[in-house]
Amino acid sequence: MCGITGWLAGERGHNGSEAQLEAMCRAMAHRGPDATGLRVAGPVGLGMRRLAVIDVAGGLQPIANEDGSVWVVFNGEIYNHRALREGLLARGHRFTSASDTEVLVHLYEERGEAFVEELVGMFAIALWDERRGKLVLARDRMGEKPLYWTRVADTLVFGSELKCLLAHGGVARHLSLPALARYLAFEYVPAPHAILQGVQKLPAAHLLVVERGEVTVKPYWRLDLRTHRPVPGEAEAMSGLDAHLHDAVRGQLVADVPLGVFLSGGLDSSTVAAVAARQLRDAGAGPLLTFSIGFSDPSFDESAHARAVAHHIGSRHHERILEPAMLPAILPTVTALLDEPFGDASVLPTYLLSAFAREHVTVALGGDGGDELLAGYPTYQAQKLAGLFDYLPGPAAALAGITARALVGKLPVNHDNLSLDFKLKRFAAALDRPPAERHARWLGSFDPAWQASLLTGEVKAQLANDDPYDAIGALWAETAGLDPLARFLALDLQTYLPDDILFKVDRASMMASLETRAPLLDHRLVAYACGLPSRYKLRGLTTKHLLRRVAGAYLPPAILKRPKKGFGIPVARWLRGELREPMLDLLSSERLAVAGLFEPRAVELMLREHLDGVRDHRKPLWTLLMFEWWRETYLTGAPAPVSARS
Repeated sequence: MCGITGWLAGERGHNGSEAQLEAMCRAMAHRGPDATGLRVAGPVGLGMRRLAVIDVAGGLQPIANEDGSVWVVFNGEIYNHRALREGLLARGHRFTSASDTEVLVHLYEERGEAFVEELVGMFAIALWDERRGKLVLARDRMGEKPLYWTRVADTLVFGSELKCLLAHGGVARHLSLPALARYLAFEYVPAPHAILQGVQKLPAAHLLVVERGEVTVKPYWRLDLRTHRPVPGEAEAMSGLDAHLHDAVRGQLVADVPLGVFLSGGLDSSTVAAVAARQLRDAGAGPLLTFSIGFSDPSFDESAHARAVAHHIGSRHHERILEPAMLPAILPTVTALLDEPFGDASVLPTYLLSAFAREHVTVALGGDGGDELLAGYPTYQAQKLAGLFDYLPGPAAALAGITARALVGKLPVNHDNLSLDFKLKRFAAALDRPPAERHARWLGSFDPAWQASLLTGEVKAQLANDDPYDAIGALWAETAGLDPLARFLALDLQTYLPDDILFKVDRASMMASLETRAPLLDHRLVAYACGLPSRYKLRGLTTKHLLRRVAGAYLPPAILKRPKKGFGIPVARWLRGELREPMLDLLSSERLAVAGLFEPRAVELMLREHLDGVRDHRKPLWTLLMFEWWRETYLTGAPAPVSARS
């Protein structure tokens, strides 16, 4: 686990210096506190910061093949590296270390660009083939590890974080307005967009190849959500899912450093922890270490459930309670390290959990991916109910939407976590929209109509032909023919999961120099789960039906019956309490007028309604607050954001 960065200079480009590469590495030192690796040779610079997990003494990067014609830097873990190594050794390859990184150069010698198809793991890879003059960048199938890239003249610059590119010195800090529109819509910046003009994220399951000056971005793997044929019976499906789960956890328990599991008390993390504890016990190892964060606000607190699971599986449990007073101290640190605006407030407890776990371990497994794979979010239940409205003719559907919004609008505001009024108002707000757009609106903050009242005239004019939902619509069209639930899962697996959930976990854990792993996202388990019938995932309104049945062998009945809660924080209350003054300062009319992006009166109305308890604007206000915090950190003094190019 580490961070990687570097460049490939074109024929007219000027190759950078080792000092420049070192500065790019230093910008992400939190990702790898153990070592720095640098190589500048000819047109290529390859750099890394290392968090040592496998072959602690001998795995320093960059690393090469036997004759030094192929070099690589790599962020992540290859869980099947031992099996790959055995095959490579048998075919005559020679190794100088026991690291998983060295497997990559030898595998590339045999398979070329197809080497990624052999890998089981999470990764961002930069590989330089000196003989062919070819640079290959690769990102793992599910998007666990990030990779940014851009062109500076005819030099391609890349890095695990945007900060690396900025440290290069040639990347301008111009805001991308299409990326801003998407951030406002989704609360994150979806790939391939990045918040700065001219910068892109490499999408999950894609390669970027630079050869003879040409840049090609192409997929090497795709999700397949068609149901397996023949359709397995439920007992067979349970057995298959259980076997894949055990294989994935077993592969990800391998490390040369202390390891533990994040345990929230929810179904996904509890199942991973239970399987891990059983495997360690069967192997004669010590007890599993588990970690959780609780809240003093009872509507957000799950710590009692985590303790119950820990007791049931026999783990050595560690717990810390988050108090509201802790928030102002950590929020500037977190927002400064994010380097793109990010509106998912659960990044804060995720960072605190990571920092807490890092006091004891270097690696932590989690339950990420279970909701998207096996239908765990309340939105899937809501879509099932909302689907009834899709059968209504247009005018009737519009009338039903207006009536529903009028009725739920009369409910009093409640600032508890996922309170009934909050859920019903979110449900009604997009009830009469097309299914894919409805799904996006439920999860996000500012739909296009709201953006039209929020953005200044100059910004709106430059975004006149831009649709922030364009990628959602394209993905929805690609899944025509699948049942509705499979289509919603496909959307979330390719957008919300990599660009929100995995972005959050990567950034929060790497801030604390902690490696996180997601057994439920082993691509073989993903392929198996995606091919199961939707009725095994959402049974009536019961989410994750099949996983609940599998987990029945490992967990207490009370955990199996728990509804989805999520890793939320009391944002609505904090914006009226501990964060009131910072919010009023950052979102003041004077500051907004100077920045020229948002209409001060529109923001002032939201502030007044939220603070007076008239409406719950927790999501849009938090989204704006996080953007302004990011903007003042990264764009102060930068040129005005006038370009509508991505």
